[in-house]
Amino acid sequence: MERTFVMIKPDGVRRRLVGEIVRRFEARGLGIAALKMLVPPRELAEKHYAVHRGKLFYDSLVEFVTSGPVVAMVLEADDAVRLVRNMMGALSPSDALSGTIRGDFTTDIQQNLIHGADSLETAKAEIALWFPDLISG
Repeated sequence: MERTFVMIKPDGVRRRLVGEIVRRFEARGLGIAALKMLVPPRELAEKHYAVHRGKLFYDSLVEFVTSGPVVAMVLEADDAVRLVRNMMGALSPSDALSGTIRGDFTTDIQQNLIHGADSLETAKAEIALWFPDLISG
């Protein structure tokens, strides 16, 4: 069983898509190991996006993700990282296929509703950052 980290970003919460997004994951067979809603403190957002520090979009990304509540969750299934990435769809709205979360609901590359870990290593680090009391396996 593999675990991955997923965050529904402030635009997804504002647009009231949390239920639809969670429903899609559950319908696919992914289990929810942990879930919480919070307004991320700037320090948490900066640590989460540290890999992008120094890039032109870094400050606006941190501002965006701290602009309102997010839903952070740990999902689990066999091959969870790849399943979630496929369900999310491409980052660019013009590349996101219909049937994916981004393909069905986004038009903006930054306000793209959802973040999902891009590898098992990243998932473990993000789970430890957002859910420090959760033992990731």
